[in-house]
Amino acid sequence: MTRKLDQQTCLKEVHEADHVRPRRSLLVGGAALMTAGTIRSAVAAVGQKKPAIGPLGPLPEPPPAFTAGPIKQGRGSQLAGRVAVVTGAARGIGRAIAVEYAANGADVVALDIAGPVSPVADAVPASGDELEETVRQIRAFGRNAMAIKADIRQIAALRAAAEQVIAHFGRIDILVANAAIQGWKPLLEMDDADWDDQIENNLNGTSRTLRAFVPHMIDRHGGRVLIVSSMQGRHGTRNGASYSASKWGLIGLMKSAAMEFAPYGMTVNAIIPGLVGTALTLNPQRLVAVEQQAHHKVKGDVTAAQAWRDRARSEVQPVGWLRPEDISPIAVFLASDASALTTGAEFEVNGGDSALMT
Repeated sequence: MTRKLDQQTCLKEVHEADHVRPRRSLLVGGAALMTAGTIRSAVAAVGQKKPAIGPLGPLPEPPPAFTAGPIKQGRGSQLAGRVAVVTGAARGIGRAIAVEYAANGADVVALDIAGPVSPVADAVPASGDELEETVRQIRAFGRNAMAIKADIRQIAALRAAAEQVIAHFGRIDILVANAAIQGWKPLLEMDDADWDDQIENNLNGTSRTLRAFVPHMIDRHGGRVLIVSSMQGRHGTRNGASYSASKWGLIGLMKSAAMEFAPYGMTVNAIIPGLVGTALTLNPQRLVAVEQQAHHKVKGDVTAAQAWRDRARSEVQPVGWLRPEDISPIAVFLASDASALTTGAEFEVNGGDSALMT
């Protein structure tokens, strides 16, 4: 059954106790959303129970979903009692985030296609064994884990996965949309598949991920959505136009979703990694691209060690590329209570590339 929420219902549900209720599929549409002014007025109207004293008198106390709360130890890293869903979790950044969540107390669902996605993708496809290894590492921290094989391009499969998570865990608190592919080819040499497959998986697949899982999160105040973009979504990429376009689109998707989901006490943010050493990047075509960037020409085969050293010489922080475990800590903060007033924002983790951009 589908229903729309009016403004009073939105506020009521933000204030309801944090407990599991029967799943209701919700339309996040215009009638369900509040303007910023309406939100401020409503919060002021309902938030009178613990007034702080300001220079002009008592101040309203905001609802729990709209404040990071008082200072307490570890509040930016505590995820105990949360359930997280991470896509593209068989390896790389997705695995690192999933395992880092478990290390900080969350139960984690690792979702991955664990197989071929497209012939235009340069990386060797993830495998079922890699997905099971992610689950093993989650459980090593004493947390519950579930592996789900699903294609983010298929919304029916994603909706079935969401139902499976709810049936097993009873809740979804955190969603990380990370799954992506990358291929390299000059724009004028691309076939339709070279362009379409990366847009379909990276951008359209991410929007389907939100459309499938977020309806299960709306009833719980304080939900967290993270979208993994890329520094290649902040600038152009020679011979990588489709990937850059897909990752640029994710930033617009993130900002729009932040506006739409805010009335439900949810935050939506983007993590923007720089070059990270994963299967997506440590392949011959990507190493050649690194050497071309460093020397404008390439002679012979390129080793990973050579590319790392050559790139490190020109970086702000002298590393050739980051590790997945360098990206995952920011995902913990953005999933925690401490990030309650952080939404619609981009968080770059790139070894100093941000210092070179305006």
